Amino acid sequence: MSGGHKAGRVATPGDVRTAPSNPALRHVLTHLITPLLMCLGMGLAYLGAFATPEPHHLPVAVVGAGPEAKVFAQTVKDKAGDKLDVRTVADRATAVDQLEHRDITGAYVLNAKAPELIVASAGSDMSATAVTKVFTPVASAQGVPLKVTDVVPPVSDDPTGSGIFFLLIAVSIGSYASVAALGAAGAGLSPKVRAALVTGVSFAVSVIGAAFAGPLFHLVDHGLWGVWAMSWLYSAGILFLGAGLHTFLKRWTTLAVMVLFVMLNFTSSGGLFRPELQNGFFGSLHAFWNGAGLVEGIRDLVYFDGHGLARNVWVLAAWLVLGLAVTAVAGLTERRRAQSAALPVAAAAAPSVAVTAALTEEAEEEEEVEEAVGV
Repeated sequence: MSGGHKAGRVATPGDVRTAPSNPALRHVLTHLITPLLMCLGMGLAYLGAFATPEPHHLPVAVVGAGPEAKVFAQTVKDKAGDKLDVRTVADRATAVDQLEHRDITGAYVLNAKAPELIVASAGSDMSATAVTKVFTPVASAQGVPLKVTDVVPPVSDDPTGSGIFFLLIAVSIGSYASVAALGAAGAGLSPKVRAALVTGVSFAVSVIGAAFAGPLFHLVDHGLWGVWAMSWLYSAGILFLGAGLHTFLKRWTTLAVMVLFVMLNFTSSGGLFRPELQNGFFGSLHAFWNGAGLVEGIRDLVYFDGHGLARNVWVLAAWLVLGLAVTAVAGLTERRRAQSAALPVAAAAAPSVAVTAALTEEAEEEEEVEEAVGV
């Protein structure tokens, strides 16, 4: 052989598969971005919200009249600092009324021989526990036991009251997991048909949620129709918003709904820790996020005679209106895209281009559905 022509190594199929420019490898790496971002986001959200619960302006009351009660309340306030917001009330009945209206988390009844702490654990078992930890040492310092009275306990089948939080999780998963199916697999359907499907799926999810809350696990002992109605509002808001966002975000919709309705939603719902036990970020989200609207709305309906219920229903309704607005904008966008795609194309290229686009879109839709189901 001529010295000017050196024989090179012949590329093997394995070289092609492992080359950085391999499209299949790039495709897999691209799809791994979503679960890695989910891992990062879930860790930041859950650990940031739940890892170190501490009271922040937890509202409590000291029951008693005269200077003694005011001095005691001020002493507790000085020791606790920003952890507690301490007020005084004249009598036990006033304290109970404020607990039933969710104005305070606990009330300490002054009594040299038999002090009493009044709580309403149905509003938050963790908050009731936090108040108990605050006042138990106070009674111990007096050398007397502390009597704890729960004036609004949860139902016997849900002794910690956390069942409502897990109901939120179940309804949320049924809702946001359906977004991929309705947005991706239903991309070829008209916006009106997709809207009808969203309405039907949200109805089915809410019925399942009501079944969990009532006959299956007895999380509530009355007000089941209201629980169902709020669950429908909640689920429909997620589905309409997610289906609308899919028009713009495509395969990134799964990550978006995970951020909105898992990472920021579960952590700010108040299902485990009320905002008074969380940092300012998650505590502020509690005021207007839809998960908090569902959890607190069910609590208000079932345990607190509807006090504060209207506000939480309005929160759920506002999210539904937002979802409807996004869906409407998505419909207009799809219509414009369809009109643009209808422009004349080269007759020879049109069939192959259409087939290739259809196959690509179908493959992406299947991958998106599988990705969402895996989550």
